[in-house]
Amino acid sequence: MASQSSKPQSIYDFTVKDAKGNDVDLSIYKGKVLIIVNVASQCGLTNSNYTDLTEIYKKYKDQGLEILAFPCNQFGGQEPGSIEESIQNMVCTRFKAEYPIFDKVDVNGDNAAPLYKFLKSSKGGFFGDSIKWNFSKFLVDKEGNVVDRYSPTTTPASMEKDIKKLLGVA
Repeated sequence: MASQSSKPQSIYDFTVKDAKGNDVDLSIYKGKVLIIVNVASQCGLTNSNYTDLTEIYKKYKDQGLEILAFPCNQFGGQEPGSIEESIQNMVCTRFKAEYPIFDKVDVNGDNAAPLYKFLKSSKGGFFGDSIKWNFSKFLVDKEGNVVDRYSPTTTPASMEKDIKKLLGVA
């Protein structure tokens, strides 16, 4: 939820649920560069995206990169399981993901998570604001500002130049 101020100014104004249902204040990520991504375990893009996300995370986590993954079942029913039993187990075991997997969310429609409403309003997509499919990615700077939005088919590896720039690494 957004803080008491009228309109959220950054992603740090939001609290989300982790995979166990606990509140996570996104201000804990102040000073980090973030990739926020809606994920699914049964999508044709799953293997390549999770593999690339894990690699880019391993490469830059010590320089200040965090990946925040939000499972979503709005696209072809490709994330049908419960967060604890199937999603987290698959991601952490199969893809060795060390970054946080949050609670399942809607990214579009009336029930869209407030964070996703903010992300979409900050950086609209090529064909409008709606998230078009699994693995849409938002790049957020160290101040919590949404810097860029990437399509599901944009590989995390191809975002590396932008990530390095925000991290201030050569």
